[in-house]
Amino acid sequence: MHRKIFPLVAALAPLLVASSAVAAPPGQRPDPRPDPQGEARREMRAGTIFSIREIERKVLPGKQGMQYLGPEYDPTAMAYRLKFIRDGRVTFVDVDARTGEIISESR
Repeated sequence: MHRKIFPLVAALAPLLVASSAVAAPPGQRPDPRPDPQGEARREMRAGTIFSIREIERKVLPGKQGMQYLGPEYDPTAMAYRLKFIRDGRVTFVDVDARTGEIISESR
């Protein structure tokens, strides 16, 4: 019985050692979720993009009569998506975070 188990343990040992080397340090768990808010904060501090408050100051005055539901940042596109609703219809306004210009508006 021991002769059959030993080769299996010997074969798995390197995998166990390798997997422990890539594991997160004790007390920390790796976060598999992307962090768009953190990315936006880093880009804003670097001066690469406008803050969401600056974007809102430019866009919201043009959306009178619509209820503003909030923003979302896409770090890949470097764009904010602002969400509005009026009469039960949702409208998305995509804004280039680098220039502050509206890219598109979809209903």
